[in-house]
Amino acid sequence: MSGPLGILYVGPLNAGSTCLQRREALAQLGHRVTGVDQLPGDLATRQRAFTWRVRRRLFGDRDDSDLNARLLARPASPAPDVVWVDKGLTVEPGTLRALRMRWPLARFVNYSGDDMFNPHNQTPAWRGCVPLYDLFATTKSFNVPELEAAGARSVLFVDMAYSAAVHRPHVVTPELRERFGGDVGFVGWPEGARERSIRHLARNGVAVRVWGPWPRWKAAPGLRVEGRPLWDDDYARALSAFRINLGFLRRVNRDLQTTRSIEIPACGGFLLAERTAEHRRLFREDVEAVFFSDDRELLEKCRHYLAHEDERARIAEAGRRRCIDDAYSYEARLTFILRHALGLRAAAA
Repeated sequence: MSGPLGILYVGPLNAGSTCLQRREALAQLGHRVTGVDQLPGDLATRQRAFTWRVRRRLFGDRDDSDLNARLLARPASPAPDVVWVDKGLTVEPGTLRALRMRWPLARFVNYSGDDMFNPHNQTPAWRGCVPLYDLFATTKSFNVPELEAAGARSVLFVDMAYSAAVHRPHVVTPELRERFGGDVGFVGWPEGARERSIRHLARNGVAVRVWGPWPRWKAAPGLRVEGRPLWDDDYARALSAFRINLGFLRRVNRDLQTTRSIEIPACGGFLLAERTAEHRRLFREDVEAVFFSDDRELLEKCRHYLAHEDERARIAEAGRRRCIDDAYSYEARLTFILRHALGLRAAAA
């Protein structure tokens, strides 16, 4: 890239979202970023409500914020160099075609951190747009051939990342540990497999605390359920304040890594995650992170590292160092994506 780019950035820009973190990373890199918020006002809060989730399951995603109309109302000049769409489930193919005609020199990029071939993550609009983007950037390695088979022009696999502005270590005082942390913790959504593993730990004497939209009635002896999510600094404080952070994967998304895989070590937290080839590529096992393959090994590793504080601290520090030395930040990942997108433009010329 020869200089700052003009980027039209489309996605849910609510506080705490990784989409917002990526937009701010692009601005931090010096690019001229104009945001188009998919969830303006209180729409992000309303979409977390149970009634909205039921409606989505019954009728699918709808353009509740008139996103397509707002995109079509964008002025023709100045033309952006890049139109960046985060996931874009409600962006219609007609909208994308009109914008491509309006800005013929712009590169159109779609980014997603989800498994886009999990039917829950798709919409007819998204499927119709697959051939219209110049580049798909996906954090799911197995989505690469699937996107190509669906008609994507070019697909790029990138690993998950962390926000240097948000995911950083916090000094762990007794007060901070009491407020957010504890021995073993998990921050994220409930799901059957991870809940069973957490209950296995609790039944065997390992105290676990979970943050996220877990119903409070799921609490049990040894399992503390906070019943609400954490965002931004509070999220980073919790990852710093747990002695052990659990890194579960979602079976429905076929995960091999998640945002927590990178965010936990970036916050200086100790990562105990499910063993996958991608996790072992990102972090040296038992040096920069620790992995498990079943509940027996999970329990064994929790007991060991709770009892060996110096070893645990050494691994956590090495994991954070790996994030920095190997450039796992959004700034580095997004620069890689933009260079690839502009390389496509040069090749087309």
